[in-house]
Amino acid sequence: MGLFSFIKEAGEKLFGGKEAQATTAAPPTQDELNTKAAKAIETYIASQNLGTSNVQVAFDGTQGKVTVKGTAPTQAAKEKVTLCCGNVASVTSVENLMDVTNPEPEAQYHDVVRGDTLSAIARKFYGDANKYPVIFEANKPMLSHPDKIYPGQKLRIPPLAK
Repeated sequence: MGLFSFIKEAGEKLFGGKEAQATTAAPPTQDELNTKAAKAIETYIASQNLGTSNVQVAFDGTQGKVTVKGTAPTQAAKEKVTLCCGNVASVTSVENLMDVTNPEPEAQYHDVVRGDTLSAIARKFYGDANKYPVIFEANKPMLSHPDKIYPGQKLRIPPLAK
């Protein structure tokens, strides 16, 4: 796995915004903002219950880059961590340096565009629109419903089981 690109404006709003602007004290330094953002992403990863351990996230706000380390039980969990990090507003790239306990073949990825549905994506990658549940399951728990995808989101497309 190399460096993955994401759309900066798309994704979960985990940090920044009005809270960062509302303070009357001295503005936080870039290092303080980076640390706060990294902790927010770590918390988000933990909330997904992917079975990961020793997760460490570093965020460089000037580049929008996340670097994540730790251990994932499967290749799928590692790839989901990449999506957890990248499908966050203000993140433009993710470098996933996690170790995998049980290596498996890597998945492909798809950037959602306006008008996409999981059925159309399944038809594109698998030749069968009815295989959309495979994509939905591969992106849980980040996806809560098959119809709740949005432009700019990156989805994991696993190889079909034979």
